[in-house]
Amino acid sequence: MDGKKLEYRGEEALKDIERLTTKADEVQKNILKEILTRNRETEYLNKYMKGSKDHILEFKRSVPIITYMGIRPYIQRIANGEDSSLITGHPITEMLCSSGTSAGEPKMMPSIAEDLNRRTFLYNLIMPIMNQFVPGLDEGKAMYLYFIKAETSTPCGLPARAVLTSYYKSKHFKGRARDSFNDYTSPDQAILCNDSNQSMYCQLLAGLIHRHQVLRLGAVFASAFLRAISFLERNWSRLCNDIRTGQLDPAITDPNCLSCMSSMLSTPNPHLADEIERICSRSSWKGVLSHLWPRAKYIEAVVTGSMAQYIPSLGYYSDWKLPLVSTMYASSECYFGVNLKPLCDPADVAFTLMPNMGYFEFIPLGENGTMLMTIGEEEEVPNDKVLDLVQVRLGCYYELVVTTFAGLYRYRIGDVLQVTGFHNRAPQFRFICRRNVLLSIDNDKTNEDDLHKSITVAKKLLEPYNALLVEYTSYADTSTFPGHYVLYWEIIQLIQGSKPDDDHDGQLAAATHAVLLLDHHDEVLQECCIAVEEELDYIYRRCRAYDKCVGPLEIRVVAPGTFEKLMDLFIDQGGSINQYKTPRCIKSQAALKLLNSYVKASFFSPRDPKWFP
Repeated sequence: MDGKKLEYRGEEALKDIERLTTKADEVQKNILKEILTRNRETEYLNKYMKGSKDHILEFKRSVPIITYMGIRPYIQRIANGEDSSLITGHPITEMLCSSGTSAGEPKMMPSIAEDLNRRTFLYNLIMPIMNQFVPGLDEGKAMYLYFIKAETSTPCGLPARAVLTSYYKSKHFKGRARDSFNDYTSPDQAILCNDSNQSMYCQLLAGLIHRHQVLRLGAVFASAFLRAISFLERNWSRLCNDIRTGQLDPAITDPNCLSCMSSMLSTPNPHLADEIERICSRSSWKGVLSHLWPRAKYIEAVVTGSMAQYIPSLGYYSDWKLPLVSTMYASSECYFGVNLKPLCDPADVAFTLMPNMGYFEFIPLGENGTMLMTIGEEEEVPNDKVLDLVQVRLGCYYELVVTTFAGLYRYRIGDVLQVTGFHNRAPQFRFICRRNVLLSIDNDKTNEDDLHKSITVAKKLLEPYNALLVEYTSYADTSTFPGHYVLYWEIIQLIQGSKPDDDHDGQLAAATHAVLLLDHHDEVLQECCIAVEEELDYIYRRCRAYDKCVGPLEIRVVAPGTFEKLMDLFIDQGGSINQYKTPRCIKSQAALKLLNSYVKASFFSPRDPKWFP
């Protein structure tokens, strides 16, 4: 595609943003009207809408605001072979497996063919936005590390897969315009390889071969990009050998990877291999990204929400020379919006919701810069409490609710957002957190209830040793790669013959011996680690056992009285002793320092938890 056509396409994309955001209210009303017109005769909507001529008014008055449990029975019926008309007027073409779970299994989100058009529309906005801030991006390549995940089928044969796997396998991605803004170092065959190790190896090899042409680095999530750096640290010598000899490592056996990479390696290049070896063999990898890819202008990856914990690591590997860019806000349920100021500080990232992507509503959670308690998943939300897109107010907090063409109606996404500004009439939101999520390393999302249930099971293993878990908290440790969950446990040794409900002072009298006694039972605490992991959800267990993007869970046993000192710390910082509850996840660096100073022993899971695809 020539330069003039590219320039025109970019200008048209920017005009689309202006047009849609200027008429955000009108666009939203038309989207809802179209969804209801197409899907009015579905079983789900017929259950609530009784024939009123004003469909929008009836929808807002009668259709409930739901979580996944409200739509799950319909989705299961469709997965088992019933017609899509249960929830949508269009044939459901696939089920998208969310990173969230229900009853320990991945949530399945219905998707129709035209959803791919909407996702592609949002992707096509990214480069026109970036070109406003970073010139010359058409003069080189992008080293974006993209991966698919193994897919399954529902009982009736519908594909069940991750939303990104769906997109990368679609004609929208494979048939994309091969212009200078879509020039990736990774061959499609490597991206579409089911073996993540072979895919990673080949994509990094391709990126190194084209190192002097790379202008952009990235992956979808910051955690995935750091996983690639870790992989490179372990395998750079093999990669250099391939480049030096012009022969692909024999560990690469995937036929499509063999085909595309063999042609890329057709000529030995010892000079390039020597360059890479000199960089990778340095004692410190600080700034390694800028050395390996000296023309790179930024790193593109999600660094908001739980991914913000990876910003220091990305800064280290780039020597803080490469801006971190979060370009878009999306989920399995719906793609939402884009970042119109992509070079802003990661802490200031805000996404402008595009009003044509779905119908958006908002549950108020707090205002004036203060977030109130989030609304629990089982709590009913009154219909008259939600607001439309253009009704939200600056500085206020909301939970996002979405209605889609594919059959989700007033569905609580679970994301907590804060309004930071407006672009024309469309609000801009900062992602705050997932509702009720305590711990997250990668795709895993563990809430307080799941953690409590897991620990309740695991602590029973202490009972035969007259030991009692009296307090605990947790922390997502990303100082090593892959990151892992850390549990801080305060354990006391019960006096022989005493019971957990005996006098607490009597228990504490013997507490000083707890760690000494447990030192002789390392396997007990190791089994507690794996017991917790076995009780965590499907996604966590997949991340641990299959994706290997989460490391073994660790239990750090702290000295008796540590949690009293933790309470003192928070009270000294202004907390109320009457309202104090031990935080089940620690974010405060001061609190972490205190806890770590009292660690007496540390134990890790001895094996991977059970996981079956």
